[in-house]
Amino acid sequence: MLSSTNIRTELDSIKRVEKSVELFDKNTFDIDSVEPSRIYHISQIKQICIDYRLRFLNAKLFKGSFPIEAVTQIKMIEEQHQTELTDLRIMAPSKLFKLENADDPLLFAPMGNGYYYLIHQWGNDLHPLRKWLVWPFKNLINMCLATLVASFFLSLLVPISLFTPNPTISDFMLIYFFMFKSLAAIVIYYTFARGKNVSQVIWNSKYHNS
Repeated sequence: MLSSTNIRTELDSIKRVEKSVELFDKNTFDIDSVEPSRIYHISQIKQICIDYRLRFLNAKLFKGSFPIEAVTQIKMIEEQHQTELTDLRIMAPSKLFKLENADDPLLFAPMGNGYYYLIHQWGNDLHPLRKWLVWPFKNLINMCLATLVASFFLSLLVPISLFTPNPTISDFMLIYFFMFKSLAAIVIYYTFARGKNVSQVIWNSKYHNS
């Protein structure tokens, strides 16, 4: 159990992390002490962000709370590598960079040359279910495919016999075309008119309306 002194020290460390606005290109790590499984290249991070619809931004833009476990990991890594970690980055859902939420981010520190070191992950933002739920928003091709498929199943629910006594394939295709056009209009409005975009575009954008 942490004493009151240790808790105060941890809280001070949390404030230091949350207020860090330094913009260094990299941190110095002891190559013999790094864990290879924690090293990610920016291309891998980009793909994860696109697959799970997350953003990868400077920790100074993060509006959530840093758990004590994350700060403990920072202090352990700093002691182990004899350095002070700066320019921390967060991988998290867009809304966590605006207000507190129950979603769970991942904390990284840059190593240079496009590589980042995973410090701590507190949650399950990389759950496979999330990946499937945000699949339609991955890129424009996925969005179009999802709209086509959704329009097809919605068209199957339409009782065509109410419009014609002897439904044909042509009648179904007409309903399908109308359904696709309507659903596409809704998707376009939500995605673009409402200031949203596909994950491939926003994964490292710090702007809310991108």
